[in-house]
Amino acid sequence: MAEQSPIGSAIELVDVVKEYVSHGEVVQAVKGVTLDIAEGEFFSLLGPSGCGKTTTMRMIAGFEEPSKGVVRLHGRDVTDVPPNKRDVNMVFQSYALFPHMSVWDNVAFGLKQKKTPQDELRRRVGEMLEIVDLTGREKRRPRELSGGQQQRVALARALVNRPRALLLDEPLGALDLKLRQAMQLELKRIQREVGITFVYVTHDQSEALTMSDRIAVMKDGLVEQLATPHEIYEKPATTFVAGFIGTSNLLGGTAAGGVLKVGGGRVLVPGHDGEVTVTVRPEKIVLSAEEPEGELSALPGTVAEVVYLGTANSYTVRLSDDTEMTVFQQNSHDATVTAERGDSVWLSWQAQYSYVIEGR
Repeated sequence: MAEQSPIGSAIELVDVVKEYVSHGEVVQAVKGVTLDIAEGEFFSLLGPSGCGKTTTMRMIAGFEEPSKGVVRLHGRDVTDVPPNKRDVNMVFQSYALFPHMSVWDNVAFGLKQKKTPQDELRRRVGEMLEIVDLTGREKRRPRELSGGQQQRVALARALVNRPRALLLDEPLGALDLKLRQAMQLELKRIQREVGITFVYVTHDQSEALTMSDRIAVMKDGLVEQLATPHEIYEKPATTFVAGFIGTSNLLGGTAAGGVLKVGGGRVLVPGHDGEVTVTVRPEKIVLSAEEPEGELSALPGTVAEVVYLGTANSYTVRLSDDTEMTVFQQNSHDATVTAERGDSVWLSWQAQYSYVIEGR
């Protein structure tokens, strides 16, 4: 494989803006995004449709030119450099394989275009097919492969050219759920093995959490939060991030003495007074038939809905002020309580699980 660059910035975006004219009006798809993606990092751009994540990636690739701002690849300003002059490759959801070519020829295509010597070409294609676990399938056509195998061919074709960064635009979107989950782990393994920078665009938060070293959560052309998966999940910067990443219970009001009164109960927010917005994740909450004892957040309510999820039950509990809370309880032999619709219950959790959102 290619020699790795010293640890540093692989990709930098500095106050990048992308504007379009639609029906005579200027529309900003990306509104001043600044990112610094490290060498060898698995970095995800995550957000709903229309948030600007794909446009941001296309500016990195060179398929879109920024209206303002600077794009740098490994310290070099490439803002005005065409895609074929940038040392990056891109993998799309459609794979775009050549249907009449074998797996081997698909992977070797770029090297043949560069007139790579035959010995080196055979060695590099062989190495890459081994990395993506396609050894033995060299002679097959794309139509003879599963969706996951076709995706691996597309990856191998991109990686065999030894780009310094690989850009992936929703590459797993066409796969069924089980295969998509398996390919998430495969992608991370391949990225570790080849050691190059991956920039991954997705609207699927579970994909981003599973694979990424860091995630930029985007909304309306802006980065709402840039952090590790753990920090984004446990300490969301905004109510949008809290709601978009997994399931979250959001509670608001005026806290006094580190206590927020909600729905006939209390939420402990030590060190906070005045107007607050609190998020608590469903799996942090304990469901019980009796009022809990001790220094805990505790809310009484009525079970409005129970959904069996296999590994867990999802409870919707309605408080006296009509606030609805979601609780996940794992289906294990020592589950604290099994509740039915209409049952009166208590929800409780430790103060450390009430995270006060400081952002908007």
